Amino acid sequence: MTHAADLEFALELADVADQISLERFTALDLKVETKPDRSPVTDADRSVEQALKGMIAEHRPGDALIGEEFGSAAGENNRTWIIDPIDGTANFMRGVPVWASLICLAIDGKPTVSVVSAPALGRRWWAAPASSGAHGGAFTRDLDGSVRHIHVSGISDLEHASLSYNNLQLWDQAGKADQLIEFSRKIWRTRAYGDFWSYMLLAEGTLEIVAEHDLKIYDIAALVPIVEQAGGRFSALDGELTAETSSVLATNGRLHEASLAAFN
Repeated sequence: MTHAADLEFALELADVADQISLERFTALDLKVETKPDRSPVTDADRSVEQALKGMIAEHRPGDALIGEEFGSAAGENNRTWIIDPIDGTANFMRGVPVWASLICLAIDGKPTVSVVSAPALGRRWWAAPASSGAHGGAFTRDLDGSVRHIHVSGISDLEHASLSYNNLQLWDQAGKADQLIEFSRKIWRTRAYGDFWSYMLLAEGTLEIVAEHDLKIYDIAALVPIVEQAGGRFSALDGELTAETSSVLATNGRLHEASLAAFN
């Protein structure tokens, strides 16, 4: 199976996810429950994941699956699909359009092909290895339907950099709020765009640094190929990125070591 074929399939998965999620966005009868970890889940989250799970079972029967809502399914090879049906569920259920379906294929444990689709924003991003020919690199589809390559910014000084994070409560719970505030004094601007949105802005060159706590593999995996293929770097906040990483740092690459040092 080529990376180009995998990307085409991932984009088909995103089309299905968009159709299901948009139909439930701002629905008056949206069903919301609280999971054991106290995070919200809606009927849309579950419907999207069930649909994608069925498509993967039919068209990629040997591949494994990790999903946020229904757990893991074993595979017969070195390929694993990692799905977050709706990243930004809290936004989704409150009518805020900043949410997306995150779809990633990891090969030999490395996130390799991915799609981030945010239908309420009218935007989509995707990436595949550069070796995939015309399909290689990081791309976005804009509001007018046009497609373009994206690349991180060339800013190399912290004083000119913009940082996005998730929320202060999580930084406080991680015992890192003071570090965040201290780091904010060294840079130009801080904003909390949150969730997938921060990383896509990084990949497009709109900001330079993203740092977050309390994430799971399905929150992270689809973001990695897009950031890296756009020329950026992705790591744990304290070093190497692994499947168990919950605190992450993504940058335009030029500011990665300085950012790591600031948080460690």
